[in-house]
Amino acid sequence: MRKLLFSSLFLFIAFGSAAQENYLNPILAGWYPDPAITDDGEGNFYMVHSTFAFYPGIPIFHSTDLVNWKQVGNVIHRPEQVDLHGFGTSRAVFAPDISFDDGTYYLTCTIVDGKGNFVMTAEDPAGPWSDPVWLPEVSGIDPGLFFDDNGKSYMVYNSEPPNNEAKYDGHRTIRIIEFDKENLKTIDDNRILVDGGVDISTEPVWAEGPRIYKLNGYYYLMTAEGGTAVNHSEMIYRNTSIDDEFIPFEENPILTQRHLDPNRENPITSAGHADIVQHPNGDWYGVFLAVRPYEGDLYNTGRETFLTPVKWENDWPIFDLDGEEIKYSYPLPEGVDLKEDLFPLNGNFSFEEKFAKNELPLSWMMLRNPKTTWYDLKDGAEGISFKTRPETVEGKANPSYLGHRQQHIIGEVSISVEFDAETENEKAGLLAFQKETHYYYAALSKENEKPVVQLYKSDELIKSVSLDNSVSEVEFKLEFEEDEYTFFYKTGNDWQQLGETQDGKFLSTQVAGGFVGVNLGLYTTSNGKPSNNKALFNWFRYSGNDEVYRD
Repeated sequence: MRKLLFSSLFLFIAFGSAAQENYLNPILAGWYPDPAITDDGEGNFYMVHSTFAFYPGIPIFHSTDLVNWKQVGNVIHRPEQVDLHGFGTSRAVFAPDISFDDGTYYLTCTIVDGKGNFVMTAEDPAGPWSDPVWLPEVSGIDPGLFFDDNGKSYMVYNSEPPNNEAKYDGHRTIRIIEFDKENLKTIDDNRILVDGGVDISTEPVWAEGPRIYKLNGYYYLMTAEGGTAVNHSEMIYRNTSIDDEFIPFEENPILTQRHLDPNRENPITSAGHADIVQHPNGDWYGVFLAVRPYEGDLYNTGRETFLTPVKWENDWPIFDLDGEEIKYSYPLPEGVDLKEDLFPLNGNFSFEEKFAKNELPLSWMMLRNPKTTWYDLKDGAEGISFKTRPETVEGKANPSYLGHRQQHIIGEVSISVEFDAETENEKAGLLAFQKETHYYYAALSKENEKPVVQLYKSDELIKSVSLDNSVSEVEFKLEFEEDEYTFFYKTGNDWQQLGETQDGKFLSTQVAGGFVGVNLGLYTTSNGKPSNNKALFNWFRYSGNDEVYRD
């Protein structure tokens, strides 16, 4: 296990020597899947992503140059907007789409296993956003809006096969329906644009993530195909009238990595679910999800957001990858410089969070929306206090847990926690969480009326170490490198390893399943029993040091 040196600065960003002329991929590291982007016509770009059962939901990022991004809000930012209780970690909020027309921003999305598709609006993407308007007549997922220049508006979405009769597993359609943007409702019947995919004789699966653009005298329809794993790809169609049949590009797909050697060095795989936009300098770029496996199809950072140039050939857009492989860096757009004063989202970096403000930083998430206030921030005072409550991360409610995405393949995270367990069921510490059944937990607790540090693999206790009776504050650290996760604790000056190095593959998407990556964070629970206890978390430190970004 490589040892990482944590910067003593509040924030340290290591871009690498090439970064002065290049931007780095992914542009949003960690699980920021299903990117959708829009612009206001005045040089402002806004991007959104799936968050499933996490809250706040659907982060909003802003940029003026497609390279430097800052989170400015969340679409689901009030607990009463959408109830996420009862949903599994990778259910609920799927594939949002953001669009802009005549001074209003529109957000369309799906609550999978819930009430289905909805639309929200805002005058400012940073919020506030409206409550959802539900669209029960739109069945399926991935709804997105297109505003034509003739005043008409349309919604495109993934839906069931014709007559709801699937010819094979994964057979879906892309449909379109006229939309009343003033009253936020659909008009008339839907129409099938794509049945199955580009060539239904090949049994293409999971046509989804549709976008419509009007450019160069054409209407373009772009969709994902092949599922969101290694066979993911992006397809393009066009016609000259939105009412006509959309004709696929003869050289589809316009983006994929499915044909490349999986054993290539530093692979980026599973590319798809894309959106394209024009840079203020006139060039075109595309955002899409992809993953960075450390072995085979194993990755713990989830589906991330990448950016590449887009070129036009015979009025067809094609992702310009500079060869067949997606690169970890591309030349900066003309006239763009990297801003080093923004909170880091990619490359190698370190940061420390002391929770000294009266609001949580936007990058922090909890599981599902809170029904009560269980954490306490005091403006100007460092640290955050959690109520120790019965809810657990194994359930489908809202436990006392705050997490930050794992954004690197190699890195470390550490915390300081003050906690005096009153019973053996009470615990507080550092959680590495992928889903309800797949997590590691290093916790301060009590056994036989003595303080102990414990390491759990989900609900299995795998190590316990007794502490001196006077100990009520412990630092925990997790070092992660590909599939190795090693936990440490400290009550004095020296780190002590807590148990053996653990199997990180247990937290990978391939093993755990679902659509999220690992979250690293702060957690206390009384495991189903009433409690009046509290845990104080003094700080959280994160450092990432992936080899591909080193000098």
